[in-house]
Amino acid sequence: MNGVLNFIVSVATTPALLVGLIAMLGLILQKKPATAVIQGSIKTFAGFLVLVGGAGILVNALTPFASMFQHAFHVKGVVPTNEGVVALALVKYGTPAALIMLVGFLVNILLARFTRFKYIFLTGQAMLYVSTMAAVVLASAGMGTSWATILLGGLFEGTLLTVTPALCQPFMRKITGQDGVAMGHTGNIGYATAGLMGKWFGNPDPEKSTEKLNVPKSLGFMRDSTVSISLVMIVVYVILALVAGPNYVEDKLSSGTNFLIFSIVQAGTFAAGFVVVLQGVRMILAEIIPAFQGIAQKLVPNSKPALDVPIVFPYAPNAVLIGFIVSFVAGVISMFGMVAIGTTVIIPGVVGHFFCGAAAGIFGNSTGGRRGAVIGAFVNGLLLSWLPLVILPALGAFQAGASVTFADTDYLIPGGIIGMVGKAGSGALIALIVGFTVVVILASVFLNSREKSQVKK
Repeated sequence: MNGVLNFIVSVATTPALLVGLIAMLGLILQKKPATAVIQGSIKTFAGFLVLVGGAGILVNALTPFASMFQHAFHVKGVVPTNEGVVALALVKYGTPAALIMLVGFLVNILLARFTRFKYIFLTGQAMLYVSTMAAVVLASAGMGTSWATILLGGLFEGTLLTVTPALCQPFMRKITGQDGVAMGHTGNIGYATAGLMGKWFGNPDPEKSTEKLNVPKSLGFMRDSTVSISLVMIVVYVILALVAGPNYVEDKLSSGTNFLIFSIVQAGTFAAGFVVVLQGVRMILAEIIPAFQGIAQKLVPNSKPALDVPIVFPYAPNAVLIGFIVSFVAGVISMFGMVAIGTTVIIPGVVGHFFCGAAAGIFGNSTGGRRGAVIGAFVNGLLLSWLPLVILPALGAFQAGASVTFADTDYLIPGGIIGMVGKAGSGALIALIVGFTVVVILASVFLNSREKSQVKK
């Protein structure tokens, strides 16, 4: 039994394999020739590996950045990093987290099949992280690691991962120009918020888009995203290296390599990782959407794959860079604000601010142009900075002494709410989570009936 469970969990937490198998299923359901099935499945699988490899390059290039930042400003506190906190939590909560993830995936499929929210969440590592958060928060709220916890956690996760892509889909249509793919990430609440900020406070004129910046002819090379990202990151890296001190960089980070050369190479590596991510996204989109039609037609009619956050990066490369920088600046400002007021200090997590800030910039740009990208990313940066203070109490004894915590809005807001309600006892928790699912189902029924009445008119 454990072997089968471990195999299922391994497949579900390996996004490339999971999406490749789903592409294969979709092509088989469409009765495609064997050659087309093999080609589509392998290209989807390989495309995800390319994307994951590119994301890994980005993360590795940002690691020295984070070290230089903490050394330069001599700040200690809690760093939001999903990978770090999940690695710690799985030591104690590995089994319930795996079972919650399995139940959550089944709930996601059922809700996608029988409600109007036709989104199948396919980002395996995010599924594992949400299930881990649910296991920790529910256990800390007094539920322990019983089957009730597993069922409640799975119901919560499956509902959350069904409804949050729906929040983002109106903006995804504007970003991608089609309705065939959804956002499957744990920053969805923040991205939808950024899209609304752009809509309310930005400038919707298409000419004001981040992708139509007026660049003088003499700087025409800056229109190439690889060049612009490289140059901006070189400037940022070199300045931070100077503040941190050349000796620190050469002694602790670069293994003796000159700090300027090291900074330039890290900036170039970051840009290279971005190029790899874009290529992986192109490969995935070329295969997964046609293949997914088979699943949509046979198993979950009209369903859409909800994919990881880099899926939107090719649509607005300038917004990616603007969103990252603005979100990180919001994090730095918030950090000094926390120092001033004497609360727990949340140190900006560079990886979180990059991926979530970049997406927030794209969402804000889609509705409000350059102004929307800046405002949306800044608001997202504030959410990533202050919301960890809400979830810290919900993590109970697990968080005590830990220097890491969860990073994205879709952990921080729901997790914080569960933690606060959990103080009222297990009955309140059960009512909250079951009520959450019931509300989503009722919302689907209401929206469907309203749609039908409008059609009749």
